[in-house]
Amino acid sequence: MNKFYFVFFLLLKMGSSFAQNNTGFNGKILNAKTQNPLGFVVVSVPNSTLLQLTKTDGEFSFQNVTAGKFLLSIRSQGYKDALIPVEIVEGQLLNLGTILLEEDQSFEQQSSIISLIESDFSDENSSSESTSGLLQSTRDAFLQAAAFNWGQARFRVRGLDSEYSTMMINGVSMNKVYDGRPQWGEWGGLNDALRNQEFTLGTVTSDYIFGGILGTQQISTRASIYRPGSRITFSGTNTNYSWRTMGTHASGMNASGWAYVISAGKRWAQQGYFEGTSYDANSFFLSLEKKWTNQHSINLTAMYTPNSRAKNSPNTDEVNQLTSVKYNSYWGFQDGKRRNSRVKTIEAPTVMLNHYFKINEKTNLISSATYQFGRTANSNIDYQNSNSPDPTYYRNLPSYYSSLYERDNGEFSGAFIPDYQNAEKSKNLFLENSQINWTAIYQANQSQVVDASGNVIGFEPSKSKYVLYEDQVEDQTGILASNITLEVSENIFLNAGVTYKKSKLRYSQYLMDLLGGSYYEDIDAFYSGNQSQSDLNNPNRQVFAGDTYGYNYNFYATTLEAFTQFKFNYKKVDFYLAQQFSSSQYQREGLYKNGIYENNSFGKSEIVKFENFGFKAGLNLKISGKKVVVFNAAHLTKAPSLRNIFSNSRLNNTIVNGLKSETISSLDASYVYRSPKLKGRFTTYYSLIRDATQISFFYAEGIFDDGAGYLNTDAFVSQTMTGINKKNIGAELSLEYQLTSTVKATLAVGFGEYIYDSNPQVMLTNDAKASIENTSPVFDFGKATLKNYKQAGMPQRAYSFGLEYRDPKYWWISSNINYLTNSYVDVSAIARTEIFYKNPASGFNFPEATEERAAELLKQEKFDPSLLLNLVGGKSWRINGKNYGVFASINNVLNFSYKTGGYEQARNANFRERNQDVSSGTPSFGNKYFYGYGRTYFVNLYVNF
Repeated sequence: MNKFYFVFFLLLKMGSSFAQNNTGFNGKILNAKTQNPLGFVVVSVPNSTLLQLTKTDGEFSFQNVTAGKFLLSIRSQGYKDALIPVEIVEGQLLNLGTILLEEDQSFEQQSSIISLIESDFSDENSSSESTSGLLQSTRDAFLQAAAFNWGQARFRVRGLDSEYSTMMINGVSMNKVYDGRPQWGEWGGLNDALRNQEFTLGTVTSDYIFGGILGTQQISTRASIYRPGSRITFSGTNTNYSWRTMGTHASGMNASGWAYVISAGKRWAQQGYFEGTSYDANSFFLSLEKKWTNQHSINLTAMYTPNSRAKNSPNTDEVNQLTSVKYNSYWGFQDGKRRNSRVKTIEAPTVMLNHYFKINEKTNLISSATYQFGRTANSNIDYQNSNSPDPTYYRNLPSYYSSLYERDNGEFSGAFIPDYQNAEKSKNLFLENSQINWTAIYQANQSQVVDASGNVIGFEPSKSKYVLYEDQVEDQTGILASNITLEVSENIFLNAGVTYKKSKLRYSQYLMDLLGGSYYEDIDAFYSGNQSQSDLNNPNRQVFAGDTYGYNYNFYATTLEAFTQFKFNYKKVDFYLAQQFSSSQYQREGLYKNGIYENNSFGKSEIVKFENFGFKAGLNLKISGKKVVVFNAAHLTKAPSLRNIFSNSRLNNTIVNGLKSETISSLDASYVYRSPKLKGRFTTYYSLIRDATQISFFYAEGIFDDGAGYLNTDAFVSQTMTGINKKNIGAELSLEYQLTSTVKATLAVGFGEYIYDSNPQVMLTNDAKASIENTSPVFDFGKATLKNYKQAGMPQRAYSFGLEYRDPKYWWISSNINYLTNSYVDVSAIARTEIFYKNPASGFNFPEATEERAAELLKQEKFDPSLLLNLVGGKSWRINGKNYGVFASINNVLNFSYKTGGYEQARNANFRERNQDVSSGTPSFGNKYFYGYGRTYFVNLYVNF
């Protein structure tokens, strides 16, 4: 009997344990329209450790789940998110049955974002670029607004440049060593192939890298995770390009363990939104995976996206008023066809090999080998002993005559003597010749042929006065990376990784076209003798199309990064701790011995080394299944980018004096609420960047003293600022409310205050000064009073309200109104130094330079607010087993004209010249501006089968 009771209670205990172990739920996810199963869908319980990917047949199953009520989150790229209330009873396995996911037509909006992120607008103002490309994969209402609505006005999330983010493909960072930013053009046009994305905002954890303070974006190109099928799209727009077509096919994993994805596309335009901006781009993509065993898989990814884009010019108010905001001075007609002098070309293939090793059920190792090569080039016109070919050159404009002052020994005397008659003539002449005169350029490069009687019988090529050249960068970069993910215990997870990157970059000036001439001289015509020679090892050289001239040097960069990250997940709290170490070394190798810097230009420079550390931590307090409070903090140091290490890398090996690593601190706190009807997030943040360095180049006039008297020349100078501190404080609000089953409202608010928090040191390198024997080319201008000036190039306040109607018959339409304000012009640092007040002829302050007038002249311009109304809609059909769809958007419906950025010209860098220029009422050196698009459209037709 005792044995009977023992067995009975043993079986009862086992049954109870079995029932307890079967507490959970399962289900199957299908496409709502096609009824096909959806694999690799993320199924999770928010604020818990429960997370799975559905199998290829769409099924999922959770066991050993604690009984209770919670929300089940279902997410997949290209589909609407689903939040399903679930109640689990102890000892029961709940079958949720079939769950249908609706295709997210708004996901097609991602296809149009390429017209934003490929616009680098201007090399002179490249720091003011949009960060829209980072946000393609997110669903948060605030970040959706930042990407699709505010991005057209160059909005930057938290006021941060993209160099403070990390963009990855298959766990490999693609940020460039030169400036730390992703180069979007290297994978443009591959929207369909690069849809498998994860995005984290701020310093939130990433499984692949320590990351920056703006966030991380991870794109996976593993062939087996793509849903099998084909997709063809055709698009039309009036932004950067006019037309686009793409085709993509994914095979899925077959029985022999092979999977592949291929994609190709083309974008083109004879002329984009701005005048003379042609566009030509091709895109090719291949991903090939072989699954050797259940543990080992190898994936090969190859991308090649050659593209060229003609640029548009920034212009002063004077030029815009004479022409229009679409005016572009970079082009002109040649033989009846538009020809742009400034074209950006990118040809940079990328090849990546990934090894996926599932060591056991709790440990995964991903290793990568990446090689990227190719070139990036920017064309321009070079000229010697001739007038500028730029139709907007200040001497060609009416303001040159209407803002005249008398000069005495080269110095403005103060008497205002406007010449309105010549100003009117100049205006008419400019309007008649407002584009580059290619015919005149070709004629200038030819000489007359006369017969014995002295009659002109033709023309023949002579020494070119004008040529077309490219600033060219040839890049070779190899990357080795490895990342391990380990489940230490049920609640503790470890991520660790190491990345080694080695780059060689060759920078050179490449002669493209002699423009009808016979040869060009490899000299700087501003100087004479040896100082005019670009390369003393090959003096007095004649160069031809295809030759390198002017400057020629290599950069070598080697970086090593390693990180570890521990994540702790518990019922009521999650937290993480992460640390990073990085080592960087840089070197310049001059291939030319420049005549000005004979002893400091040829051969290799010193090696510049940096070692940096980073720490971050975060905490998630789970108030309930719907509510969570999030805290994140980070402190790290960051090596300066390669572009900011050598003060004038085109000509010499000089390293910036006082160079330091940046010190970066970041804090943020968020309250997040998610329910089936209401989703919201409120975040406050703070970041401080200290000891940044920035190098820029410009023409300056009337600011240099050669030690013996006034050096009355224009000078092309490089400006180095060190000790730059930036402080960014702000808040983000994201709300999404399902008013009815078909109508949704969204509200997004970005409120920031982004300022300079220091007075940086300003140094200028003047090559004209270096040409004077026994003198130093470096001028220390002391501190620039930039503290509390606003950071430029973006709206610091942004508001968006939208309504969306989604019909059960698979069509939808939405509209949103956006208000963007507090955007400022980029100020000239040199005008904020003491040199601004000094007369360069005497060394004493200008007597008329009062503090009140100086404050007026140096007040930072604030742009007018912009109001942008956007409309978006789409429809899809299921016909004969194929899914057809159309997506359309109209941005800036009201055709509102607004400035997206601009900068002060530094040419007039002293009080008297700026005061007189401004006081004339028609300044010759007013601020230059970039404008946003007016009314634009994007239409996308697609078929999936």
